[in-house]
Amino acid sequence: MVKILIGVVVVTVVVIATFLVLDPKVGIVNNGAAVTEVSNSTFTVTVEGEVYKPGNYTLEEGKTIGDLLEAAGGVTSSADARAYYETAELVNGSTYYIASLFDATDICSSEQVAKANINSDDAETLSKVNGITSTIANSIITYRTETGLFSTLEQLQEVYGIGPATYKKIRGYVILHA
Repeated sequence: MVKILIGVVVVTVVVIATFLVLDPKVGIVNNGAAVTEVSNSTFTVTVEGEVYKPGNYTLEEGKTIGDLLEAAGGVTSSADARAYYETAELVNGSTYYIASLFDATDICSSEQVAKANINSDDAETLSKVNGITSTIANSIITYRTETGLFSTLEQLQEVYGIGPATYKKIRGYVILHA
């Protein structure tokens, strides 16, 4: 009987050692259950809009919007390249929007939408965008003066007076560069 118990213990140790060699990310926790360790160097972001595969993606720290777009199968032919910088670094938990050249509310539209440049236009031009009041336009200019140019559309949510609803309303009508 003792020989059988020793044999079972030896086999168990060998099996656990084999699993650890085959998958080094598996560890043992206090209660004896095996769990997969979560790497601190990865995070999840979401991409919406004019990409072939919108959704959630897990990427490594230091990745850029260009890397996210590659993971999402690239941008569609309707994507407005003026509304994103491929070199902008991703932020954990963020949702990135790739704007369309055309009005999202008019599916049959073939005319490009006139857009305001949040990095260079004056308050009067910014105010022409539905959803940007003169107060918000001045806040955008103050923000870019104090913190530097916008590198993503999502930074608009950091501007005083722009909450999630306003951001969603205006994100398709602004650009970052010419």
